Amino acid sequence: MSASSRRSFLKTSAAVALGTALPVGGCVSEGPPDTAGREGDATGKGARYDISLGQWSLHRALFDGDLAPLDFARAARDAFNIGAVEYVNQFFMDRATDAQYLQEMKTRAEDAGVESLLIMCDGEGALGHPDSAERAAAVANHHKWVEAAAALGCHSIRVNAQTRGKGSPPEQKKRVADGLRRLTAFAAEREINVLVENHGGLSSDAEWLAGVMNAVDHARCGTLPDFGNWQIREGESYDPYDGVRTLMPHAQAISAKTYEFNDQGQEATLDYAKLMRIVLDAGYRGHVGIEYEGDGLSEREGIRATKQLLVDVRNQLGNASP
Repeated sequence: MSASSRRSFLKTSAAVALGTALPVGGCVSEGPPDTAGREGDATGKGARYDISLGQWSLHRALFDGDLAPLDFARAARDAFNIGAVEYVNQFFMDRATDAQYLQEMKTRAEDAGVESLLIMCDGEGALGHPDSAERAAAVANHHKWVEAAAALGCHSIRVNAQTRGKGSPPEQKKRVADGLRRLTAFAAEREINVLVENHGGLSSDAEWLAGVMNAVDHARCGTLPDFGNWQIREGESYDPYDGVRTLMPHAQAISAKTYEFNDQGQEATLDYAKLMRIVLDAGYRGHVGIEYEGDGLSEREGIRATKQLLVDVRNQLGNASP
């Protein structure tokens, strides 16, 4: 799709979000949307997973100004028939303490029948900074996002296990655990979880990150396994399947990263059936968030392709023997 065509679509999507136009092409498939409801009994036995939309999937539209952050939840519903979202703080960095703005965001999501799940937080300092004062400042910087998540009705914030690369891996683990422990104590008082994503560097070493979780040892501190972020350093990456398997015991959210698709609609670089079997075998029954990050398809097409893939895999695994 050309740049001009993409911009034309995104402007249409913005209009959709405002309820002034119908989404081009309709939804991925007819039928009820993916909502917060669970399939299966109260124990989760027999359940599969729900599908949500990560705001980063529309980062070009948002950065270009073709879609307003306040319209994101409505776009998720109207353009993609998705009933739950994950926000990214980069798109409202200056609004974290703006109660009126957050209430408007919450109201628009609720009016669209969309559940707000979490806020992905970046740019607030290293929670494992080697300087204790800097580490404390990073913890304090995240407090406003905990409170914003509570105001929006989210269950979690996603943070980064940043350490500035100083010290041995065990030393860095100890510092990150300290920062996370203090932030989690603050968040727990507001019934908000603190989740860590594999997001490059040591955090993409799943064994190291699982060790951080064990060191924090708090029910409200967990992981957000991302299917695609496994580069520890140049030339060294963690196996994605082993990585997801290692992080699943601590997982409270999932990020379904996609880059490119083959002619059969499969993700060309990742075996999604294998990944989702690992997720389900770990007992996870929550939302799986679409995070399209490719260039071959437009953002809109990539989101639709990822949703269809997750629906197909869900049906495949649902019909398979345990």
